[in-house]
Amino acid sequence: MKIVVFGASGMVGQGALRECLLDPAVDSVVTVGRSPLTSTDPKLRHVVHADFGDLSPVAAELADADACFYCMGVTSAGLNEAEYTPVTHDYALEAARVVGGTYVYVSGEGADAGSKTMWARVKGRTENEVLALDRPAFVVRPGFIQPRHGATSRTRIYRYIYSWSSWLFPVLKRVAPSFVTSTELLGRAMVALAKGARPEVRVLRSDEINRLAA
Repeated sequence: MKIVVFGASGMVGQGALRECLLDPAVDSVVTVGRSPLTSTDPKLRHVVHADFGDLSPVAAELADADACFYCMGVTSAGLNEAEYTPVTHDYALEAARVVGGTYVYVSGEGADAGSKTMWARVKGRTENEVLALDRPAFVVRPGFIQPRHGATSRTRIYRYIYSWSSWLFPVLKRVAPSFVTSTELLGRAMVALAKGARPEVRVLRSDEINRLAA
């Protein structure tokens, strides 16, 4: 099985990539990024590409994929909707256009196309378009994510928040389990979808993510 991963250098992407490389059912993993990853593995191949709005030049390298994981993201802090939309929406749909197989879009708790909050509205609109694809397509909508196995965010403020709030994870796991997952469980759930798992819902929140991972 061949899986293409966008955003493998981010925290969620790192978790997804790790689980892909660990799963014996995955023969090949192709990551797409503006610069090469430092990770190496016999199953892993990096495709360096600058323009995520047009993946046509690298389409041949992404062909014959069994699944595509779109883990790219950007903080909405300090951005207007026009600045936030390309990574969150445009590039995600371009990836879906070029890469075949099961498509998994990483969204976030609170996404809603009808929201007055900009980031939630853009993510919600993207979710709707992903779910309308004529192929197996899923949205994972995690809440609080515990970084595992060295996964770290590329965004400085997020690294600080995760470091400061690490003690909260066991508390949240007890009092609000439907809002809590980890990079490991999220990655496992995404690989399960790639392998053909078909849960009752196509928008998976943290509790559904954890059940699928188990």
